[in-house]
Formats: sequence, C-alpha cells, structure tokens
Amino acid sequence: MLDSLYDWFWWDRVWLPVNLTWSDLEDRDGLVYARASHLYVTVPYTFAFLLIRYLFESNTTGSVCWIRQRVRLKAEDSPILEHYYISQSRNPVQADIDGLSKKSSLSVRQVERWFRRRRSQDLPGVLKKFREASWRFVFYISAFIGGLIALYDKEWFYDTREVWEGFPKQSMLQSQYWYYILEMSFYGSLLLRVAFDVKRKDFKEQIIHHLATLVLLSFSWCANYIRIGTLVMLIHDASDVLLESAKVFNYAKWEKTCQSIFVVFAIVFMVTRLIIFPFWLIHCTWVYPVLHYPAFFGYYFFNVMLVVLLCLHIFWAYLILHMIKKFMFGNLTRDERSDFEEDEEDEERRRAA
Repeated sequence: MLDSLYDWFWWDRVWLPVNLTWSDLEDRDGLVYARASHLYVTVPYTFAFLLIRYLFESNTTGSVCWIRQRVRLKAEDSPILEHYYISQSRNPVQADIDGLSKKSSLSVRQVERWFRRRRSQDLPGVLKKFREASWRFVFYISAFIGGLIALYDKEWFYDTREVWEGFPKQSMLQSQYWYYILEMSFYGSLLLRVAFDVKRKDFKEQIIHHLATLVLLSFSWCANYIRIGTLVMLIHDASDVLLESAKVFNYAKWEKTCQSIFVVFAIVFMVTRLIIFPFWLIHCTWVYPVLHYPAFFGYYFFNVMLVVLLCLHIFWAYLILHMIKKFMFGNLTRDERSDFEEDEEDEERRRAA
C-alpha cells in the first residue's frame, strides 16, 4: 500500500507536463536538475538556524540602541489567584472576581489589580522584541542581497517570458540551490519558533504564511519551477528588510527614523506585493506556461498557492493602511499587530476618571 501511495504521489502527470517523465530530468551531460532528495538537507539546516539564532539573540543587547526594559510591578503571591489564572482564565468575569475576592480575603479592586499585573508579567519585554526583529533583519537583508547577486545577470530577472524558456529541462544553478535551501531552512526555523516568539494578532496568518511558503518552495523545487520561485522570494525579502528595520528602530525609540522607514516600507510593500506580485509574477505563472505546454495539476496547484499568498498580502496591506491612518493623525504608538500591553497606571487613571 505504501508503495502504491508513493508511486501515486510522484506520478509524472502530477508534477510534470504531458509527454515528460522523471527520466527526462536525470542528470546528464554535465547538467544537474533539482531533485526532492536535495531538500533533505533543509532539516539539519533548520536546526542550525535555530542554534545560530539562539547564539545571536543571547549576545545581542539593547544597550547600543539604548533599549530600556519597561519596569513592571510583580503580582503579590496568592496561591488562590495563581491557581485560577493558570487553570481557568487570565481574564476573569465580574462574578468570578467577586468570588475570588471572598476566597482570597482581598478587595475586588485588589483582585483586579492582581490580574492586570499577572498578565503584564507574561507579556514579552521590549528587549525580546528587539532581538527577534534584529535577527530577522539580519537574515532578510542578507537574503535580499544574495538574491540580487544571484539574479541580476539572468535573463528572466528582466523578462519573465524567459522563466519558461526550455521548461522543465532547465538545469539547476548553484546559486539557485543555496538560495532555496537557506530560505526554506529559515522559514522552517520560524515555523518551529512561532509558538515561542512574540505573539501578535496575525498569529494564525503567520502560521499559514510559513506553511504556504514552505509548500510553495518545496513544490516549485520538485517541479523545477525554480526560476519563478527565486523571483517570488526576492520580492518578499525586499519589503521584509524594511519592516524589520523599522521595528528595530521603533523598539530603540528612534521615532523619526522608524517613521521614515515605515513610510518607505509601506510604499515598497504595496508595489512589490500588490502590483509586481499579482500583475507580473502570477501573470507569468498563469499565462505564459500554457503557451509552451497544456495545463496540468502542478500548474493549477502552484497558482493556487500563489493566490493564497496574495490573500495574505491583502490582509497585511489592510493592517498597514490602518497603521498609516493612525500615523497621519499622530496616534500610532505601536505595531498594529502587537498584542495589547496593559499599563496599570493608565488603567488606574481610567477607573478614577
């Protein structure tokens, strides 16, 4: 049964155009083609990225950018309230607050204050956010520069029709191999760490994005859609560099620098993700291939995955525009995707008003 499932999964008609088989893509005459077995190396590389990230973040301090950790008041020891917090809810309703007040011999106001402080203890500090953003910035700028070096002299970088010239018998270049392996390993490490990183409002969308990216890159590698795959990676890295650098300066409280970079980021994001991506790259994968061969399963699957990414781009574009609106009216103080950080003093002022 497993053999039958394996044969069905790697059936030529799923991955390749009609009249072509895997035997046509065997290495010969000095030409090397992409194979699924090449991707096995991404597993140890993913864990290598996790180790490198750990070392990077452990040795990254915010002192050079004057990062100041916010001083948070610690909740008083209360076994009754702690048990409720861990086992039932971080945000008790009023009826439960009244009951906990009686059990713990604390006033309602004290119970409410205890839960605010306890929730505040679990929120990530600015230094943690700074380290995460710094790590992603270092990778994205390295990947973007590396991608430009790998693509600037290729015909398909300037004319997307060249992406399909000779497809699928397009030999793999060493630069393409490392570009794919490092990008896939990096996104694999992000996926493994997403539950431990700073949790944001788009947590689910992040998981979908990482999974879609890994599936898209894996499929494009196996089906030899490498040329278009490198272009997709490059335009994504272009805006990610600016986003992470804006976050770094935001956490460092360099507000003017952060705002300037964010404006540039918003422009680059809209141009690359909502113009170039759909009207150049998806157009390239949807229109040009059928001029060379009949549509097959891989053709439809690849385009569907690109559309999934486009939907995520539209969602993030909405958040960016919302942030720009706040930015224009002068009340943007944090990343729109960040979880709300409770400020006890603000809460006390609101209650006293």
